[in-house]
Amino acid sequence: MRVPSLAAAFGLLAGVVLGVPAAAQDFDRVGGIAVDVRPLQVYARGPQTELLRAVLTEAMQRSFGDRIVRGAPTLVVRVSGLSLAAYGGAQGGDRSSLGGSGTTDYLDGEAVLVGRGGEILARHPQLSALPASSGGAWYDPASERRRVAALAEHYAQWLRRRLPVQ
Repeated sequence: MRVPSLAAAFGLLAGVVLGVPAAAQDFDRVGGIAVDVRPLQVYARGPQTELLRAVLTEAMQRSFGDRIVRGAPTLVVRVSGLSLAAYGGAQGGDRSSLGGSGTTDYLDGEAVLVGRGGEILARHPQLSALPASSGGAWYDPASERRRVAALAEHYAQWLRRRLPVQ
């Protein structure tokens, strides 16, 4: 009677140990990259959302291009928040803002590794923050576009650094 229960215990242990890589899948190889802005579109439709999707897709391709392998799981970035602070170009001199205006832009989301059958293999939430001045001169009409692009690039580069690999 001890042998079957011991075998069952080893089987359970093997299932747990062998199940870990699927649950904590490494992000070292991805089959493709997709950016999902649908959660953001619930409250923020318009050109900024589509711009973010386009520039974040490009940034992710640049950051993860060397990890793309045919047949590997798909890396999906689900964007849940984009916040561009009101920026008037003011440069405060207090220590708390390190000489900046103290306004910050944010990009919130998560990286999801999706298997071929649609199952979620791993998740990694991430929040990126940059000074609102990252888009250059506040009075330039292209400033907001540059701010969104800077956030997307920042998000993709930090995601590459933070995702676990073998």
